Amino acid sequence: MRDGPPREGVSTVEPTVRPRTGRGLAIDVHSHYVPRGWPDLAAEVGTCRDWPSLRIDSEKEAMILVGSKEFRAIGSNSWDAETRLADMDADGVDVQVVSPTPVFFGYDLPGREAVKVSRIFNDLGLEVCAPAADRLLPFAQVPLQDPDAACVEADRCMANGHVGVEIGNHVGDRDLDDEGIVTFLQHCAENSIPVFVHPWDMASSPRLDRWMARWTTGMPAETHLSIVAMILGGVFDRIPDTLKICFAHGGGSFAFWLGRLENAWFGRGDVIATSEQPPSHYVGRFSVDSVVFDPIALRTLVDTLGPTQVMVGSDYPYPLGERPVGAVVHKADYLTDEVRSALLGGNAARFLGLDVGETARRAKMGS
Repeated sequence: MRDGPPREGVSTVEPTVRPRTGRGLAIDVHSHYVPRGWPDLAAEVGTCRDWPSLRIDSEKEAMILVGSKEFRAIGSNSWDAETRLADMDADGVDVQVVSPTPVFFGYDLPGREAVKVSRIFNDLGLEVCAPAADRLLPFAQVPLQDPDAACVEADRCMANGHVGVEIGNHVGDRDLDDEGIVTFLQHCAENSIPVFVHPWDMASSPRLDRWMARWTTGMPAETHLSIVAMILGGVFDRIPDTLKICFAHGGGSFAFWLGRLENAWFGRGDVIATSEQPPSHYVGRFSVDSVVFDPIALRTLVDTLGPTQVMVGSDYPYPLGERPVGAVVHKADYLTDEVRSALLGGNAARFLGLDVGETARRAKMGS
């Protein structure tokens, strides 16, 4: 059950069973979908560009194309709810947040065209999750380059069954402290819309185009930079603390380098002390997922950001994700049972505005 008045079709019955795993509710806040096909975007939208399309290679295999170039090979776990649920059951996951794949954001488009793209993929996202609506919770994409249109699309999606929005960490050279993006985040704070921030559009160079460095180093760097932008750009000073925002991939390297940022704030305040308070003051205003793969790295997250600000994420179904989901949390033998339970599901339930017992009951019924 969500905070506030219940949505149509959502039960308000008090919890009667334990979660499916027997180890507490498990929620994966970071996974992605790709529909099994979509309309011809050139015909639907009309702008001349290299549009993404899907080449179906077999019943279980496909290739995302951008223009004529191969972008990413995917499997049926990207679109097939039955396959996704089987993997969730194998990993002991009760509920999964299902977000768009960033290649579809379309932030380089004019606002009107980006709205069309967002609506197409958001409606398809609902279809992907519909076979297991109690266990697969869809997040929407929005035309972030147009703040007013982004607010309208977020509201439309929340009314239609989405439970939050996923945004990229920047729009061109505009980071999360951009006035327009701040307007959108204020709207999310005022309307209890959870926001998941995913890095994307990483820089390319001869040095970064080797060894998947755009993904292994560029993605964490993008995330770190955008958390810094929210802090030093004064976003947290201007937005209510009701904003529920989570950063992917453990927040990049932010937790490890918070001390360096803090030192710079005090030592070179003439350059970077643009926030009202030092950076450490804002710890607690945002969450991160647990996709860091190593218990030592997870300990840094928990010790630095706090045990209430870390949630299990997997980056399913992509190969740089974690399987089994939550493995790093289960391996971390220094966690107390209470903290482990919070990381596995309690923190995510609060982030999503869910009643833990009711969510467990509905997940059990849907299995």
